[in-house]
Amino acid sequence: MSVDDLTRADPGFGVYIHWPFCAQKCPYCDFNSHVRFAGWDEDRFLAAYLRELDTTAQRIGKRTVASIFFGGGTPSLMKPETVAAILDRIGELWSVRPDAEITLEANPGSVEAQRFAGYRAAGINRVSMGFQSLRDEDLKRLGRIHSVADAKAALAIARTTFERYSFDLIYARPGQTPDAWRSELKEALDLADSHVSLYQLTIEPDTPYAALHAAGKLIVPDPDAALALYEITQELTSAGGLLPYEISNHARPGEESRHNLLYWRYGEYAGIGPGAHGRTIVESQRTATVAERHPETWADLVEAQGHGLIEETPISASEQADEMLLMGLRLREGIDLDRLAKLGGVRPSEGAIAHLKELGMIDVAHGATFEPELPGNWRNNELDSIPMCAGPGLPPDAGHNAPPPSLIRATPKGRFVLNAVVSELSKSFTASV
Repeated sequence: MSVDDLTRADPGFGVYIHWPFCAQKCPYCDFNSHVRFAGWDEDRFLAAYLRELDTTAQRIGKRTVASIFFGGGTPSLMKPETVAAILDRIGELWSVRPDAEITLEANPGSVEAQRFAGYRAAGINRVSMGFQSLRDEDLKRLGRIHSVADAKAALAIARTTFERYSFDLIYARPGQTPDAWRSELKEALDLADSHVSLYQLTIEPDTPYAALHAAGKLIVPDPDAALALYEITQELTSAGGLLPYEISNHARPGEESRHNLLYWRYGEYAGIGPGAHGRTIVESQRTATVAERHPETWADLVEAQGHGLIEETPISASEQADEMLLMGLRLREGIDLDRLAKLGGVRPSEGAIAHLKELGMIDVAHGATFEPELPGNWRNNELDSIPMCAGPGLPPDAGHNAPPPSLIRATPKGRFVLNAVVSELSKSFTASV
C-alpha cells in the first residue's frame, strides 16, 4: 500500500507535534507561539514530548501512522537531535508506514544547510516554509525577520535536501492591488515545485493587527477587492497545473499535503505539545483533546501527570457531523454523504442542497467522483448571489424527482463564502434513515 491509498473513507492516523517557540512574534499571528529571548531548556521539553507520547499511546492503543507534522511556532528552531528523538519514540510506540509523510515547518531566517541536512537524517522528508511574501517591503510590514533573498536561499537548500517541499504566501495584504498580486504570484509559481499554500490575510482577534485595524491604522482590501485577488489566485495556480485541492492549498495531482488531507477528511490524529489539539478515537468514541498553551506550564503538567491536556471532551454525533461538514467542504474532492450519515446520523436536506446548487455554491455527484470543474468567470453577479446563501433554502421536497446525491462539494464560488454554505447545510440536517 501507499499513502495514496488513503481516502475520504479511510483518512489514516497522524501525529501532530507542536513546537511553541519563535524568534519573533508576527503581528498578524494568533497561533500558539512564544518568544524566549533567553532561550529554552530543550532537554526538558524533549523529555516532556517523549512522556506525553508515551501517555497518549497508553490511552489510545496501537495505531499505524501515515503522517507526522511538526508545526508551530517555528519547528526549524529545534535541534535536529530533538526531532530525531521524537521520531524514534513515535516509531517505538506505533507502527509507522514506510511511505509516511513527515513534515517540518521552517522559517527562512532559521534555515541553514547543515540544519536541514540534520532534519533529513532524522527522518524528515517534506518541509513547508513560511515565505509569506516575495516583496521585502511587505515582509517588514508583516513583521517578518527574513528577506526575500533569505527565502530564495532556503528554497535552494530545500530542493537539494528533501523529497518534497512547499512554501506559504499571504495575499490580500494592506494596499495590495490585483496587478501587484498577479505579478508576485507568477514569480512564486516559477519558484514552486509541486505544492504551494496561499492564504488570504485575516484579522485575528487579540493580535496587534486587530488593534491597528480597529483604530483605522491598518486597511485591508474590502470583500470585493479580496474576491478579485482570490479569483487571480485560482486562475494562475490552475493554469500552472497546481490545482486548488483545498481553499488555500494548491498541488499537482498526487502531491497534496497528506497530513492536511487527514485533517480535512476528518481523520484521527494525536496532538502533542503546548496548545496542541487532537481528535482521537478510544472505544469507538471520538474525543477532542486540548493541551495547555503556555510552554513551561505544559511541561510542568507533563512532569506531574504524564500529559499536558486541559480538555478531553467526547464529541457527540451531531458535533461530528458539523465538524466533518466544515472540514470536508474545504476540499475540492468534497464530502461523502454516506460517511457523514454514518458518523453523525444526519444528512443535509435535499431542499438545501438543491438551493445551494441553484446558486452555484455547491456541486453534487451521484457516483464516486465529480465531473471536472469547468473554467469560466464564476464571479459574474457574485456579490448579488452571496447574501442568498444565508436564506431559508427551498422546501424539503424541492428536487424530489432527482436521486439523492452521494457526494457534495463547494464550488470555487462557494469556497469563498464557505461559512455561509456550511451554515445553510447544517441548519437543514435531518436524521438519516
